[in-house]
Amino acid sequence: MASGGRAQDRLNRVVRVIAQNMVAEVCSIYLTRAGGILELFATEGLKAEAVHQTRFLPGQGLVGLVAERGLPLNLSEAPQHPRFVYRPETGEELYHSFLAVPILRTGRVAGVLVVQNVTPRRYSPEEVEVLQTISMVIAELVGSGELVAPEELTEDSAATGEPITLDGLALANGIGAGVAVYRQPQIQVTRTVADDIDAEQIRLEDAIAEMRLQLEQMLEHPDLAHGGEHREVLETYRMFAYDQGWQDKMRDAVLSGLTAEAAVDRVQQENRARMQKIRDPYLRERIADFEDLAIRLIRIIQGDRENHKTKLTEDAVIIARTIGPAELMDYDRRFLKGIVLEEGSSTAHVTIIARAMGVPVLGRVQGLLSHVRPGEHVIVDTASARAYVRPGDDVIETYRTTLALQEKRLAEYAAERDLPAETRDGHKIDLFMNAGLLVDLPSLDSTGAVGIGLFRTEFQFMVSPALPKVDEQTKIYSAALDAAGDRPVVFRTLDIGGDKPVPFLPRDEEENPAMGWRAIRIALDRPALLRYQLRALLYAAAGRTLHVMFPMIADVSELKRCKKILQKEVDRLKLHDRVPPRDIKVGCMLEVPSLSWQMDLLVKEVDFLSIGTNDLMQFFFACDRSNPRLADRYDLLAPPVLKFLKMIIDACGEANVPVTLCGEMGGRPVEAMALIALGLRRLSISPTSVGPVKRMIRSVELEKLRGFLLSNLSSPEHSIRDSFISFARDHNIKV
Repeated sequence: MASGGRAQDRLNRVVRVIAQNMVAEVCSIYLTRAGGILELFATEGLKAEAVHQTRFLPGQGLVGLVAERGLPLNLSEAPQHPRFVYRPETGEELYHSFLAVPILRTGRVAGVLVVQNVTPRRYSPEEVEVLQTISMVIAELVGSGELVAPEELTEDSAATGEPITLDGLALANGIGAGVAVYRQPQIQVTRTVADDIDAEQIRLEDAIAEMRLQLEQMLEHPDLAHGGEHREVLETYRMFAYDQGWQDKMRDAVLSGLTAEAAVDRVQQENRARMQKIRDPYLRERIADFEDLAIRLIRIIQGDRENHKTKLTEDAVIIARTIGPAELMDYDRRFLKGIVLEEGSSTAHVTIIARAMGVPVLGRVQGLLSHVRPGEHVIVDTASARAYVRPGDDVIETYRTTLALQEKRLAEYAAERDLPAETRDGHKIDLFMNAGLLVDLPSLDSTGAVGIGLFRTEFQFMVSPALPKVDEQTKIYSAALDAAGDRPVVFRTLDIGGDKPVPFLPRDEEENPAMGWRAIRIALDRPALLRYQLRALLYAAAGRTLHVMFPMIADVSELKRCKKILQKEVDRLKLHDRVPPRDIKVGCMLEVPSLSWQMDLLVKEVDFLSIGTNDLMQFFFACDRSNPRLADRYDLLAPPVLKFLKMIIDACGEANVPVTLCGEMGGRPVEAMALIALGLRRLSISPTSVGPVKRMIRSVELEKLRGFLLSNLSSPEHSIRDSFISFARDHNIKV
């Protein structure tokens, strides 16, 4: 690869050398061209005339399958595979064994490297490893642009300089504007093959030690040591830096003959390709943390120990494929006005940090990096889920006014923090907030919420490689209770499984994880999990009131089993002379529709009830909420939904059981207006929603609103949303 001559000639020599050394009848290299088409660029063993003539469409054939998945494919009988495609011009019908690895560059598949044998055989892990190492070297040749011109693979709208609007997914709410700042220049690994493997091992180990030291110093920063605003997420991030599996893969890559930086890069490329194919959002988003660490590690190896920080000197919007939580804190908060990502999710660590910082984040923006150049003006508007790149003067003026109104509105919400959430005709509504991290707790005071109506306890479990010890759990729960003071905190027991896997609990693939082995179903099958968590909650609540609720209850018998486990832990306190809680309130989540037909029995077993509309509504409509094709098909202000919720609220009212709604539905002013009209008096919502919902409540005359709602419950319309918005406008309700 390092020899002179044309790139095509070097590629031809490479396939011959690989075929000879692996004793393979065939070695071929396919490269990606415009539109994702894979073209045969070099071969040893297939017919020579097939070169530059044989092409596979995206996902077509075994070669297309490897490119689609971004993972190796090892087959002893390739023609029997359902994705096998016969191409007569290649003559490959003679070959049985097939091994292919993707050629990865900057996280994308740039081609596929294939070897084939006539005799059926299974290639060894060592042979797979060798091809992966070689593919990384080939990727550098592809990146030179000598084989496929870079402009062929990109649609660069930035070249025209015309304004463009990019659609995405709102991850952290808000509006921001500033100049585009790229996360950082692209990492360049220029030396891939090691001259001295022992020396490269030392470089890698030294860099890992230095990276850990940097993270320890970051956690000792005064802003974190005293304020604690982002500490828990960063401690989780630090945990990834100690991940043994990740380090072992990098060490193995060095032993295979790569330099230290090439080893880090290759392991990260493989991780990214693998994780991008996983549907589970919680697993997918962890790749951003590892990528951030990998970039830091490569910079340290290359001698840049300052991590190439970008200093902001004016209002800026960060542009990136993804970004790690620690790196976000490197930027000056005064100038950081927004973040736009090609990837990202609402529960990624960087999103959690951004929300805490009050920075709007727009994610899932396809082709972002090819549409924006550094220094160009960008406006981020998560309300419309759009980013405006190189906007015209009219758009800039409109958003300048919008930004001024936003700042004014936020100041007004802060000024109204201590005002009661009470309707104009005297009906009091209790506004709680949802939380799940210690970073959320300061919002209790800043929003004026009356307590935490939903504390999600699963995050600590999801990021821990082993079951967290009781004392570790106790610290988290104690901190939440301490922050709340005399305000209630409702702890939801573990809601893991489904789309929330934990590393220490093996699970099988499920056809429908949302309706599978998750939450209380796991807890009752693995009672030690529940017992340890309840024990920690009881310890944390010593001398205080403990509110505990159980998720995903499908029938009352499940709740009764949970209560028995809780009682055993209460009895255990007495045996060990531990101080018990002053009082224990037991509730459950109503997320499974079947439970609503046992309301007469349920209200006798609980001290309070919480309606979890996120899951409840997807079960109600048999509609996967993560499926973008169904996202807007059903409306939560549909008459059947409102009738169903009214039935639950009325049953709780008759039994004098407090009922709270803690799903996203309650955090939107129009939906919240419908909920209080149904008789709901308790909402648990995100901290950012408290201000807007309180303002709506204080502008409502509830009896008029209730009469209007009841008259529309029998409407045959798909939704009564438009009628509700018109009513709000006509009656000066602030939604």
